[in-house]
Order: sequence, then C-alpha cells, then structure tokens
Amino acid sequence: MEPEALLAAARDLVQQPSPATAGLWPRAAALLARRALEEGLCRFWRQRVPALADIQNMRCQLVCLTALDGRSFGDRIHQTWLALSHACHYHPYELAPTADELQGWMESVAVLLGKSRS
Repeated sequence: MEPEALLAAARDLVQQPSPATAGLWPRAAALLARRALEEGLCRFWRQRVPALADIQNMRCQLVCLTALDGRSFGDRIHQTWLALSHACHYHPYELAPTADELQGWMESVAVLLGKSRS
C-alpha cells in the first residue's frame, strides 16, 4: 500500500471509531501510521540518497535524516517514530494513546509524506 493510503486508514480509525473496533483502534491506528512513516521515509531516501533506502535499521535512517534535512525536522520524525512504536505495543499497565496524540503524530507523518513527494 502507498503510505498515503496507510495514513488515511489510520485517520479513519481515529475519526470514526466503531463498536467493532472498541479498544483496538488506538493501537491499530498507531501501527498504520508507523507503517506509513516507514514507507514514506523509504520513498524519501530513494529520491534523495538511494543507498539509504536499502538500510533495514530504522534508527540509522532516522539519524541520517537529522543529518541531511535539519535537526528540527529529523528530530520530529524520530520522536514520532519512537512514540508510534511504543504505542503499537500493548502494556497492561499503560493506557492506549488518545485520539489527540494519534492525530499529532499523524500530522508529523503527513509532513514527511509531503517532503517525500517533492
């Protein structure tokens, strides 16, 4: 799937939760948004530095993003990836992310996707 479609599916889960997805939608949305971020970052690298698109280590790609495209943007995307990764995992002692948190993270993913298209 294209990263924009993944992000749209994540937004749909947040904006229109249904009884069928009760309790599941926050982590499902986080997983979709994280996958959109990863696919968008891969597309970004294919356009800018193709050799980096093949690196499997996401942390390495995120550090390179900070070095190439500026600290504030790179740090924002890195923090978003960390938050989404944490939100994807179920911890019985933690609450799932809120809709507001998810929407903020998805906005960061949308910024990355915008940069990866240009």
